[in-house]
Amino acid sequence: MAAKDRDRFSTATRIRLLGEQTAARVYRSQTRRQARRSRLTGRAAFLALVVCSLVVALAYPMRSYVSQQGEIAEQERRAAEAARRVEELRDEKARLQDPAYVRRLAREHLHYLLPGETGFTVNDPAAEQRPRGDQGAADRPWYDNLWDGVDHADRP
Repeated sequence: MAAKDRDRFSTATRIRLLGEQTAARVYRSQTRRQARRSRLTGRAAFLALVVCSLVVALAYPMRSYVSQQGEIAEQERRAAEAARRVEELRDEKARLQDPAYVRRLAREHLHYLLPGETGFTVNDPAAEQRPRGDQGAADRPWYDNLWDGVDHADRP
């Protein structure tokens, strides 16, 4: 028995036992890793490839669909605005058929008078004290005045 105890505690025995334990651990970890890896089968990879292909294939048509929906909404808004404007113009056309309305517009905008009426022009005395915007225009060349007139023609 002494030889057996001595053999049990010898360095060679310890190294051999340690090697066997390590080999068993490595084997167990490899089998676990293989079990984990085996979850992704060829079918699953093919399915993932098909799904990715479908996503890529449908991305452009979906983007086109969404942009076309936005364009349709914009065109519908423009059509509604145009219909509203047409209705306003029809109302204005109907009002212009009335001679009294046309007469009133002529009096307001064109300063027309009916026969027998006397028109008056009222001068504003405060206008003489207000500075003129074009002072010094006589000191400039004529073409500068012309271009200023073109630039300021549409301003109130």
